Amino acid sequence: MGNYKYITNRVLLSKAGEEKGSIAVLVPNDSDTAKVRYRCPECGHSEMTEQEWKRPFSVKCSGCGFLMRLARLKDELKKEKKKARQ
Repeated sequence: MGNYKYITNRVLLSKAGEEKGSIAVLVPNDSDTAKVRYRCPECGHSEMTEQEWKRPFSVKCSGCGFLMRLARLKDELKKEKKKARQ
C-alpha cells in the first residue's frame, strides 16, 4: 500500500442484486480526502470525484442519486458466510 492508507476496488450490486457497477477508492497517507472513481450500478453514470474520507464510506451518484455504501470487507465476508449457511 505504500503511499496510501486505504485502497479498494470493488464490484457494486444494483437494487436487483446484479453486478452492474464498480468503485475504486484511494486515500493518500497524508490526506483525509478520498479519490473516488465509480460506475453507478443503477444508471451506469461514471465519474471521478473527491470527498472526505470517513467510515462508513458512501458516495451518492450525481446522475441518479443512488447511494453506494462500502462496508468493511470483514463485515461483507461475515454476511456472505451467513448466507451460505442458510
